[in-house]
Amino acid sequence: MRRLVDSLELSGRTAPSRVLFGPHETNLARGRVIGDRHVAYYQSRATGGAGIVVTETASVHPSDWPYERAPLAESCGPGWSAVAEACHPLGTLVMAGLGHSGGQGSSAYSQSVMWAPSRVADVVSREMPVEMEQADIDALVTGFADAARLAVSSGLDGVEVDAGYSALLRQFHSGLTNQRADAYGTDRLRLTREVLEAVRSAIGGSHLLAIRLCCDELAPWAGVTPEHAVEQIDALAPMVDLVVVVRGGPYSASAYRPDAHTPEAFNLDLCRQMREAAAGRVPVVLQGSVVDPDVAQVALDDGICDLVEMTRAQIAEPRLVTLVRQGDASRARPCILCNQACHVRDNRNPIVSCVGEPRSGHETTEPATEGTDDLPRDVYVVGAGVAGLECARVLSGRGHQVRVVERAERAGGALRAAAVGPGRQRMAALAEWLVAECELQGVTIETGREATLADLDAARTDGGEVVVATGSRPAPVAFPVDGSCLVIDAASLLACGTDGLPAGPVLVHDPVGGPIGVGVAEWLVGEGREVALVTPDQIAGTLLSLTGDLADANTRLQQTGVTRQLRALLREVRSGRALLEDVWTGEQRHIACAVLVNCGHRLPEEALYLERPGTLRAGDCVAPRSVLDAILEGRRRAMEISTGIGAEPTHSSMGVAS
Repeated sequence: MRRLVDSLELSGRTAPSRVLFGPHETNLARGRVIGDRHVAYYQSRATGGAGIVVTETASVHPSDWPYERAPLAESCGPGWSAVAEACHPLGTLVMAGLGHSGGQGSSAYSQSVMWAPSRVADVVSREMPVEMEQADIDALVTGFADAARLAVSSGLDGVEVDAGYSALLRQFHSGLTNQRADAYGTDRLRLTREVLEAVRSAIGGSHLLAIRLCCDELAPWAGVTPEHAVEQIDALAPMVDLVVVVRGGPYSASAYRPDAHTPEAFNLDLCRQMREAAAGRVPVVLQGSVVDPDVAQVALDDGICDLVEMTRAQIAEPRLVTLVRQGDASRARPCILCNQACHVRDNRNPIVSCVGEPRSGHETTEPATEGTDDLPRDVYVVGAGVAGLECARVLSGRGHQVRVVERAERAGGALRAAAVGPGRQRMAALAEWLVAECELQGVTIETGREATLADLDAARTDGGEVVVATGSRPAPVAFPVDGSCLVIDAASLLACGTDGLPAGPVLVHDPVGGPIGVGVAEWLVGEGREVALVTPDQIAGTLLSLTGDLADANTRLQQTGVTRQLRALLREVRSGRALLEDVWTGEQRHIACAVLVNCGHRLPEEALYLERPGTLRAGDCVAPRSVLDAILEGRRRAMEISTGIGAEPTHSSMGVAS
């Protein structure tokens, strides 16, 4: 039996587990180097038991600058050495991710033309690349070899060559982008073979050589299909020590690491097919939303793979492998596949993190919460949403006596209430984990009870501390509505369900453009309602571009029959009809409306705080924002109590709307 936590021999090197922490954008770089923040980030996963860490993919040639903080291989030597020095004492193997994004990159930072196999404009940027000449191809091959040589001379165990969903090598593999008439067009795998040969020559046989290989572009009319990939695996297996099976391409970039609307471990069948093609000649890695250790173990048991990439799972829970090894897998913080803080390739340049574990990516600035305080205190937390629960979890873990009071009938707050409808059920897992951790650590949670000022005053006697985490309340709508239409805010609707709603069309008003409006609309259609989504934007759920779900979300809305009223301002609702006004032209129109669901911004529920100013507070009662902000503030309030600071919080701006 091959266990997930068992060690694995790879070409004379030993990985302490069969779990891989894969390469991904982090924005941790200062300039284009692997720096101290990278080192702390990877060391944390090595401490947690990762068998292999593959560092953020570094560009092998200066022509490639896909995002502002993308590492450049020629500048990464000292950083790679530091990562190796941090991870090797823990047993973890470290490999450098190496690649070039070609026509799927960006010219914004390099201010030079993008390289590509052929003159095919990128479907996202619409930019026309240059068709690579032989001198460019030779420079690319040399770039891979030089980068690999630098990586192993810096102390790394090997390199991973990127031929994945956004890689130039994959663009040579695909009929979508390779329309050449020369030898690199008639033999689309030729460049990849040349790169692998050059890299192997540079690093020798004693270092690991892996390839991240796109095995399905999800564009069968011309792209790489699983049938093509079987042939590629057969050709490349003798040349490498590891194959990571992935999917996605120019028309399906979101398929590489989708959100929770796509079932977890979605590449099982694809990986099985590729491992059969490998026929034991090379170990194969399963990639694709594998966030549950039990699912990963089943994949090993069923012979689907030899290793499992669990990148987002380890962003959410750096201790993942150690907890599994100790028999405490249930204590691993769950990844809810939301992409809200770990998907960072956007123009804001956010640092990689996790809504449930905000220290991820911030290991050098956010303090660790482990440890026991010398002077335990009694702490009274008002509100059992994620801010209050995280505060209670951290404090109880540090030895304090914590009591949480929640006026609702169950703990979990808005996160649990929102865990309905397609793709959103996983959200409840994080709330449930917080509750379970609190209960395991002895926190008293009282639900169905309203805290009073007298309770706060009593809790403060004898040196006790109070944290107010009372959440948010609906904001009044900013337009007139008569009695012909029921108005309900999204949170209340999600908490109460659709029973009792009047019959007739439902209008979902989404002035924010985040996931809430889209999610509510999808859920209501699933409940059998006629739904229209009204937004002032040109596309529904515009902020979903930050999580990679924008195109897929609009596809789902179209397929499920949600009417999208775009570029529309909601001016009034009278006599069962909503008046909409075009943002650009001012043209007005009416649509039927029996129920109006308000998905706009909410207001802080701060009554208790205002009665006792100076009390510590966290989460939405400071300002309604994201899950990440709420958890981060709950944690910071706990650490302030732990260290005796006890000050009003510094407001965070981390995260996006949840």
